[in-house]
Formats: sequence, structure tokens, C-alpha cells
Amino acid sequence: MSLHVDGRPDNRDLFGEAEFAMMRPGTIFLNLSRGFVVDHGALRSAIASGQLAGAAIDVFPREPAGKGEVFVSELQGLDNVILTPHVGGSTEEAQVDIGQFVSHKLVDYMRTGITSLSVNFPEVELARRTGGHGLVHIHRNTPGVLATINNIFAENKVNIEGQALGTRGDIGYVITDVAAEYTEEMLDRLAHLDETIRIRRL
Repeated sequence: MSLHVDGRPDNRDLFGEAEFAMMRPGTIFLNLSRGFVVDHGALRSAIASGQLAGAAIDVFPREPAGKGEVFVSELQGLDNVILTPHVGGSTEEAQVDIGQFVSHKLVDYMRTGITSLSVNFPEVELARRTGGHGLVHIHRNTPGVLATINNIFAENKVNIEGQALGTRGDIGYVITDVAAEYTEEMLDRLAHLDETIRIRRL
């Protein structure tokens, strides 16, 4: 039996001794909503008596307020009970992994312009060549911007070795890899296009 209710005050102590007694013997109880909707003392008694076969809980009436505070629950010590944080990733190990993952993504963006897994920006990925010259161009998402950018390269006899474009809403994002170094004139023209928001050399 899985319990999913909201956190309104009327749901406090929604499940207690009477409710557990009405459940089919051998039921496994899951509460994935709010800690205060279940009487954990009554839940422990129902499990200890065999009325319930077990439980899995990720919310508690009282949770640690911060790092270092000891977690205490009446359900600790029961072999047939699984207790986890409400956010399963909120372990110290997971937080370290997440911090490393996010920092590596930021470093990748700064080095290569790659924006994979972005939640609020176009996702663009382009394999960079050794010795190439990369440029990212952030612009307003209007028709013809990519053609204008590429015409500037062509006019300066610069060959495009690789290019990737992505858009999201009003924003366009293009990574371009060329064989020759970008000239200041080219950068100035790209920077002063009406649609340009920002350019950055990689």
C-alpha cells in the first residue's frame, strides 16, 4: 500500500493504529508524501506484531535540520523497514559526485562551448579538433543568423571545419570551429550584428 497525499494540516496523523489494523495482514506500507501524516509509533507496532510485513519510508515527522544533526526514528532497527532521505541523492557521497559533475560541466563549457544537459539554454555539442580555433556565438533566434555568420567567414576566406547550432525559445547558440585564427575584423563584425548577444573565443 502506497500513501501519496499532500501536506495540508488536515492530513496530520491520517494513518494511525486504527488504519493499520484495517489493512490486510502482510501488507507492505510505503509513505512517500509527508512524514506527519503517519503515526510512526503505530506503524512500528503494526510491523512488530506482524500485521504489516514491512515498510519503506522517505519522509519523517522530524527530520535533521542540518548537517551533523543525528537522525532518529522510531522505525530504526527494524529489519523489514527501509528508510531513505526524501531526496534520494541527498547523501554525502551523492553531493560530492554532483559537485564534481557540475564543475566538470562548467569547465567543459568554458573550454569547448558544449552546453549538453543545459536546462535553460540551447543544448549544443561539437567535437573539437586539436589545433582548431573555436568561437561561440549567442544570438537572438531569428531567421538567417547562421547564414550571415557563415557569409562573414566566406568573405574572409575562412573555411569552417565544424559547426553546431541549437535554439531554445528566443535564444540561438552556435559553436564554430575553423582552421584559421579569427581576425579582429571578423570578431568585430560578428559582435556588432543586430542579433548578437555575445561572442566568445574558445
